Amino acid sequence: MNPTTELREATAADAAAIAAIYNHYVLNTCVTFEEEAVTAGQMAQRLADVQQAGLPWLVLLEQGELLGYAYASLWRVRSAYRFSVESTVYLKQDLSGRGYGSQLYMALLGRLKERGFHTVIGGITLPNRQSVQLHEKCGFAKTAHFSQVGFKFEQWLDVGYWQKLL
Repeated sequence: MNPTTELREATAADAAAIAAIYNHYVLNTCVTFEEEAVTAGQMAQRLADVQQAGLPWLVLLEQGELLGYAYASLWRVRSAYRFSVESTVYLKQDLSGRGYGSQLYMALLGRLKERGFHTVIGGITLPNRQSVQLHEKCGFAKTAHFSQVGFKFEQWLDVGYWQKLL
């Protein structure tokens, strides 16, 4: 880990900063299919839901500034899927390529392995070279490609899925 950064579990007090990071992507990109900004209250509820499910939600800070976050959510609700999760990683705008995403992702994967999860799945709106590179750097392999399954900003979008066995 970078000696100037701090990695810890997210708290409700982080919700506004997390929402601010996420909302940039919601309003300006196709990397998420969400189309309306999320409030700090909505993000706090999402955070609570993830943590109540026994899953990690991590934040990365540098000198007290929240740079990014990573969390896992249940892949599906049926009990046979209980060892599989979907992962999410977001960084503040313009911080890609500095190792922060890898730092967050590797910490998340470590926590998931410690908790007994077997499979981690990452969904990526395509094209998205940076996200593909991050997933593959962390040991994920592409397992699926769905054509034109999302529609945002007046365009049809593909989604690929990358998987890692822990």
